[in-house]
Amino acid sequence: MSAIPVIAVFDIGKTNKKCFLFDEHYRIVLERSQSFAEIVDEDGDACEDLQLLADWVQQVFDEVNALPQYLIQAVNFSAYGASFVHIDEAGNPVTPLYNYLKPYPQELQNAFYKKYGGEDKLSLETASPVLGNLNSGLQLYRLKEQQPAVFKKISYSLHLPQYLGFLFTQQPASDITSIGCHTSLWHFGKKRYHSWVTLEGVVSKLAPVVPHSEAFMMEKNKRRIKAGIGLHDSSAALIPYLSVFNDPFLLISTGTWCISLNPFNDTPLTSSELKMDCLCYLAYNGRPVKASRLFAGYEHELQVRKLAEHFKVNVDVYKSVEFDHSWLTVTGKKLFSGDDLSVFENYSEAYHALMQSIIDKQCVSSLLVMGNVKRIFVDGGFANNPVYLHLLADAFPRHEVFAASVSQATAVGAALVMHDQWNPQPVPGDLVSLKFYSVRQR
Repeated sequence: MSAIPVIAVFDIGKTNKKCFLFDEHYRIVLERSQSFAEIVDEDGDACEDLQLLADWVQQVFDEVNALPQYLIQAVNFSAYGASFVHIDEAGNPVTPLYNYLKPYPQELQNAFYKKYGGEDKLSLETASPVLGNLNSGLQLYRLKEQQPAVFKKISYSLHLPQYLGFLFTQQPASDITSIGCHTSLWHFGKKRYHSWVTLEGVVSKLAPVVPHSEAFMMEKNKRRIKAGIGLHDSSAALIPYLSVFNDPFLLISTGTWCISLNPFNDTPLTSSELKMDCLCYLAYNGRPVKASRLFAGYEHELQVRKLAEHFKVNVDVYKSVEFDHSWLTVTGKKLFSGDDLSVFENYSEAYHALMQSIIDKQCVSSLLVMGNVKRIFVDGGFANNPVYLHLLADAFPRHEVFAASVSQATAVGAALVMHDQWNPQPVPGDLVSLKFYSVRQR
């Protein structure tokens, strides 16, 4: 039996680290996963154990590459953003992999924005809300100002997805999806690095931008394998939808954050939109993707614990709540505050009120970037929540609302951008499964 041609993808999240092998139809034929305990940086702040991660990635690749039933043709990487690996001339990291949640020095942040025209001006030009270390460009600025000796040692600063690629190819590269994700590095209007990046000498630490249509060649076990440059995970997760659907759509990617992504809205961000947690991503093809964020998954997790405690039920009981269509016709609905749950007669009523409050906020958030699209896809955790989906369909009666699912969308996205490099088959049309929700279903 001949070996199955596959692509290997490493999908590195904050918690779970995964490796997938996909066949030519983008079906998972093998999966490995691992999680690691965090370590601390020189300030005692939690951070990724970079050495452990690097060792695991290379070890797992060697293991799966040695399996006789699979023939690895290509490899690519996706990982969380806002994380730089600063390497010296020998390719060795010179700092820890600082956590993007690490507190940013307020005085330094104030001085930076004052120097370059103020928060509003710079945020608008870079489509980046003021987020401290989540603006990864400011991580480099901090090193330059506070650790100049370390800054001088840096040969290249690679975002985490590109560092993973560097481990395999020894080729430093920058990628547009990492640069264009609330980094404060990219001037969206001028479509190039912002002037501060050059004025501060930061640009000299950034590797050449390599398009995703290109790949580096690497050699393993006397075989040549094509390696991609890696993608930021949020941008990668959008790729399966862009590969399958031509008509405009809004994707609400739900998890701890519910992020509304509209790759068909190219209107510039406004100051008021930025203040309401809007931003722009850059897609793998360089097009801006307007997005808005809502901390709805976190709120849901917090409130269902309160509900479970009040009604003395298991915390996961919400998963079995069926949508009550009569809720749509109730006048004078009881509002959910989270403070006084005694106003609700039972768990189902309280849960519907909770989800209504979340949907009300979701509507405000999604409308900020909706534009003229008529189709809404929901993926992630709430794609399996009928109460959320029915209420969303009721809130947008003139739109088509679908629960969408792609098995391991981020990893599939990283594989798809390499499609022409290794896969002779057409991109499958059934990558995304959809379930339609409508108020007419009552």
